[in-house]
Amino acid sequence: MGGRLDPDLEAAAEEEIARACDLSWAQLARVAPWGDSYDGITPGGQGATYERGYLWAEEEGGDVLVEVAVYVHPELQDHAARRTRLIRRPA
Repeated sequence: MGGRLDPDLEAAAEEEIARACDLSWAQLARVAPWGDSYDGITPGGQGATYERGYLWAEEEGGDVLVEVAVYVHPELQDHAARRTRLIRRPA
């Protein structure tokens, strides 16, 4: 990859972070901290591993940090397309 971003993996990461953030803070608070990975297909049709994690951003019961990574081979995990979003705890 040579430092260049793979547009297919970037598109996959965008789709995955959108899905990951479909849950409300209340739903996420019941499962955080939690994460998983699965093998799937990118928008461009290549096989990839998708990782998703829900972590407490600072303290338990506070904001939830959502992280996703998409990569084609475990040895290329350092070159994954990554996205993060913060789901704020309601006031």
